[in-house]
Amino acid sequence: MPGLQGTGSLWPSYTMNTESAYRYAIYYMPALHTEWWAAGSHWLGRCAVTGQTFAQPVIPDLSAERFEQLTLDPRRYGWHATLKAPFQLDTGHGLNNLRTALQNLATDLPAFEMPALQVSTVGGFLALRPVHHHARLHTTADACVTRLHPLVKPLGPDELARRRQAQLNPAQDRLLMQWAYPWVLEEFKFHLSLTGPIHALTADELEALVQAAQTHFEALPPARFEHLALFAEPHKGAEFQWVESVELRG
Repeated sequence: MPGLQGTGSLWPSYTMNTESAYRYAIYYMPALHTEWWAAGSHWLGRCAVTGQTFAQPVIPDLSAERFEQLTLDPRRYGWHATLKAPFQLDTGHGLNNLRTALQNLATDLPAFEMPALQVSTVGGFLALRPVHHHARLHTTADACVTRLHPLVKPLGPDELARRRQAQLNPAQDRLLMQWAYPWVLEEFKFHLSLTGPIHALTADELEALVQAAQTHFEALPPARFEHLALFAEPHKGAEFQWVESVELRG
């Protein structure tokens, strides 16, 4: 698989004013310059660090246009697993406050070996999910949710209504009200999204898609969880872009 080309020790990011971004998010993302980062970015057709676009894998029984549409949602958010879902900063807080909080958090969290991941259709979309429950993943995600939350702007009525269109159960609705996102803490399920909804695929198309994903990712070496990645949405509806990665030092 071709690698993603960078310049120097750090890759150039998009040109953007991160101080005035519409929303921010905290992700797990595979380390830059690794096979894992290249594999996911090529699958989605976009590098969230450089803005570079790629030809996506050719999948038998699935047109290039259909595959591009299937990956539209995860491509916008970038190759990642969500730890702290996209949020707006509350009044009185800026990017420097968020960066300081992220650095303090990373000081307390240790790096660790990632568990084995497998292609899954759980939830009605294709994703890489851990084969087994991994306590460290949950502990890390929980810390991102709870410790960064004091900087988060409360959800307004429109956003609450939009989230509730997902037919949340009472526990998820409680989490939405408390943490501005329903799939956290006991409802958290670590995953790296590979597609959006797949319910409209035929059985043959789904089989071809799953097989292509397995072939694309199965030969990758073991990965590590070593950083918390800060992403930004420059303006509403824009592609999310990498801002910086903070090393875990716990």
